[in-house]
Amino acid sequence: MSVKAHSNRNLSGSEAVVCSRCVLPGTFPGIRFDEDGVCNFCRDFVSDDAGAAKARFRARFEELVGRLGGKGEYDVLVCYSGGKDSTFTLQLLREEYRLNVLAVTIDNGFVSPGAVENIHKVVKSLDVDHIFFKPRFGLLRRAFVATLSHNPYSRKSLERASAVCTTCMSVVKAVALKMAIANRVPLLAYGWSPGQAPISASLFRFNAPMVRTMQQQIRRALHRVVGPEIDGYFLKDWQLSDTEEFPYQVSPLGFLEYDERAILEKIAALGWEAPRDTDSCSTNCLLNALASEVHKDVWGFHPYAFEVAGLVRRGAMDRQEGLARLEARPQDRVLRQVCQRLRIDCDSVTDLDRRVALPGGELT
Repeated sequence: MSVKAHSNRNLSGSEAVVCSRCVLPGTFPGIRFDEDGVCNFCRDFVSDDAGAAKARFRARFEELVGRLGGKGEYDVLVCYSGGKDSTFTLQLLREEYRLNVLAVTIDNGFVSPGAVENIHKVVKSLDVDHIFFKPRFGLLRRAFVATLSHNPYSRKSLERASAVCTTCMSVVKAVALKMAIANRVPLLAYGWSPGQAPISASLFRFNAPMVRTMQQQIRRALHRVVGPEIDGYFLKDWQLSDTEEFPYQVSPLGFLEYDERAILEKIAALGWEAPRDTDSCSTNCLLNALASEVHKDVWGFHPYAFEVAGLVRRGAMDRQEGLARLEARPQDRVLRQVCQRLRIDCDSVTDLDRRVALPGGELT
């Protein structure tokens, strides 16, 4: 018996077809359904191939840990958001792999109080050195408002994140890389879930041409909307030329077994508690609540649809749970707090369309 695609209401009130196997909607870029309602991303996914790739990457990571560990003050810099996945990554690297960890939190001005409490509990429990780095909020506010109202990125680049999240993560990755290079840390780790990045991106070594290409695209886009002040958070050409060794980027959850319930149980031992003061998509960034709503309104699909679909496809999340997560709406209270901090007009989320009203029509 064939299984037909699930349907639900989209933002315009019409029926939206969703893959019968994962959670990707018919509005997702490049999606194609077969006669059973299964999308091409699910048809192309082969669990045995994924398992073999994960085993190779895990073996490679363990070889690197054995070879690079103990060479300097820190073995790994963990970009620590305070969320469940980054907390588990930090715990894993510290307790299982016995690495000397430098945890870095990039505070973009929208970190929830609940996430801050978790961060302090966890770094104390694991006894790791920790840095709270705060970029200039006025500059970030201009960047966030600009990306909400005048998206500077290509549609392709927004298939896995909102425009605001792309800006956030670009600054985070640029700052973390600069810190890792400055402190001669051989590994730079992120707590990305398996759905956020392909297995092939879970372990690789940076080099100057790669970093230059990666950063130029984002830096130029942000430079156009906020000006040259943003350039200081990215590596300059002379820094790329003078760097003798670049760190390896690693996302351990991409090649390790991923069980969300087991992760929550393990990090609870560190004092971590699920925050109640943020939206369902992010534990550390209240801004995502608004960014996700704008993304859905403009592009017609949730910015984390691909991530959730990946988790469902790998069996790390039940399909119904995934659908519920993507359909959940953030609290209006959270959205209003974010809009107030951004100083934009957001009286009703249901009125969000293809633009966000700016005070006086200018970026100030």
